[in-house]
Amino acid sequence: MKFLLPALATLLLATACSKPEPTSMGQQLVGAASSPLVDLNLLKTKIPEVLLTAQRAPYAAPADLTCEGLALEIMRLDAALGEDLDGPPAASASRLEKGRAEVDDAAIGAVRSSAESLIPFRGWVRKLTGAERASREFTKCVAAGIVRRAYLKGLGQGRGCAAPAAPTRSNG
Repeated sequence: MKFLLPALATLLLATACSKPEPTSMGQQLVGAASSPLVDLNLLKTKIPEVLLTAQRAPYAAPADLTCEGLALEIMRLDAALGEDLDGPPAASASRLEKGRAEVDDAAIGAVRSSAESLIPFRGWVRKLTGAERASREFTKCVAAGIVRRAYLKGLGQGRGCAAPAAPTRSNG
């Protein structure tokens, strides 16, 4: 325990300044280790403009109702949100890969838990610093983006468009 706090502080400082690959284990560790900075509202997640626009008007008619226009807007949402439910199925992982993923998840969870335990009364700190409000705002924008993408795919399907301007399959 004596060495845990300095080690976590060093990890926080080192990871707060780094920019690993977007989907890498390194970025997940950065996110886990920097959670106290998020709790103190010192490190903020920038909400993509496409999600802010979706939150303001998720059911607004798109400016370009062509299949190409719908596909472009859907691809922008995909870039902000990640793959949709109708995306291509993930390749089946081997037992070794599944085991490695479980170990990675456990390590990230342990780092996050340790980092979060550095701040006493974390819930209150998040409320007082505005981090809780920012987190709720981000969640609302993501939900609006998901709704917007589904709405646009429905419009595309009604117009007879092909994916990505419409769902790739009608029943999952």
